[in-house]
Amino acid sequence: MGIVNCTPDSFYVESRNIEASNWKKQIDLHLSEGADWIDIGGYSSRPGALDIPEKEELERILPAIHYCKEHYPHCVISVDTFRSEVARQAVHQGAHIVNDISGGTLDEKMFKTVAELDVPYILMHMKGSPQTMQVLNQYELLFKDVCLFFSKQIKTARAEGVKDILLDPGFGFSKDTNQNFELFAQLSQFQLFDLPILVGISRKSMIYKTLGVDAEQALNGSTVLHTAALLKGASILRVHDVKAAKEAVTLLEKLHYFSE
Repeated sequence: MGIVNCTPDSFYVESRNIEASNWKKQIDLHLSEGADWIDIGGYSSRPGALDIPEKEELERILPAIHYCKEHYPHCVISVDTFRSEVARQAVHQGAHIVNDISGGTLDEKMFKTVAELDVPYILMHMKGSPQTMQVLNQYELLFKDVCLFFSKQIKTARAEGVKDILLDPGFGFSKDTNQNFELFAQLSQFQLFDLPILVGISRKSMIYKTLGVDAEQALNGSTVLHTAALLKGASILRVHDVKAAKEAVTLLEKLHYFSE
């Protein structure tokens, strides 16, 4: 999954694409490097990000969705939003999947809307909002608490009629560096839900702070953890650098073939 942030304030400078010329280049690059789908977002979820109106979020993402539909008609598009109305309009304009960082907690209409749209839904774990999540990282038992969250939200989503659900543990969201690694170490256990697992760790602080670098220098670290995530059962990698991630997938598929 290639990340396209139509925002001016994403944590990774190279992914700030508020200008159309920038996000067009990003979409072109991702797809030329083999992205299986494009994840388009217009609301920055970095810690402490500013809140913006739905209208502004839509004005940011809809042109990018239209560009994908016009130039890459077979491209699979996910919309990265926690707002049901944004999700509705994005899908009506051509998006195929809803990627919700709040797991349905920030908009009570989200599950019903996704069910009506009849599209797959990515349910991520997060406590609070992008503005408050960094101080909401207290857990009784981290893995158990995340599993309880997933169980509750999956049940609620199913009751509303959501059919296809993917799970995202939410690395970097309401979790500090040690908690991110603790959860990552238990990644394979999320297979108990028998749902596809999406991992979004690309260039995040858990990598660059541990290595003593910055986000711009975190590609190698990202690739290492992407490889580990695949070995632990991840089905989807949400990445800034498609070429490196695809190479990891290709090599592991080759290894798996000769290991059977």
